[in-house]
Amino acid sequence: MGLFKIGRQVDDMPTFEAVLKQYERPVYWHIRRMVVSHEDAQDVMQETFIRVYQGLEKLRKKEMLKVWVYRIATNECLRHLAKVRERAVSEVCEEDVLLARLTASEYVDFDDVAGVRLQKAILRLSQQERTVFNMRYYDEMSYEEIGEVTGSNVSTLKVAYHHAKEKIKKELLK
Repeated sequence: MGLFKIGRQVDDMPTFEAVLKQYERPVYWHIRRMVVSHEDAQDVMQETFIRVYQGLEKLRKKEMLKVWVYRIATNECLRHLAKVRERAVSEVCEEDVLLARLTASEYVDFDDVAGVRLQKAILRLSQQERTVFNMRYYDEMSYEEIGEVTGSNVSTLKVAYHHAKEKIKKELLK
């Protein structure tokens, strides 16, 4: 018998509904920061939670739930961004596509000039730097958790985060 059942708890593991309730909002914003567009974030989130639902019975440690959900969400984002990159032809074009989506979004508060400048600076980072920065800064994840999500070692993540912060500072001081 699996560890998760839809309407009830088994072996002290949360139900899918409990996982959805706990992670729906933070995972949406994690995804949104990576893919930028609200519509794309909704699509990626749907794929993420389909995969969570399909794999929930295989999860054995309740302590791994957060990392596992974020790993699925991050992988779905990267898969989506790869499609964007294929259409954009180059990384420079990918940045342009993401910046255009930010600018065109009706869900962005353009009255928050500093917030929009920060988001534009983040979009100018490499994909690795952007992922690490978002997880560390916004999702308040430890380097160890980020490492488990991304499969990277802690020292590499620390360097990427440091570079990301420096690039963002430089961009904001222009």
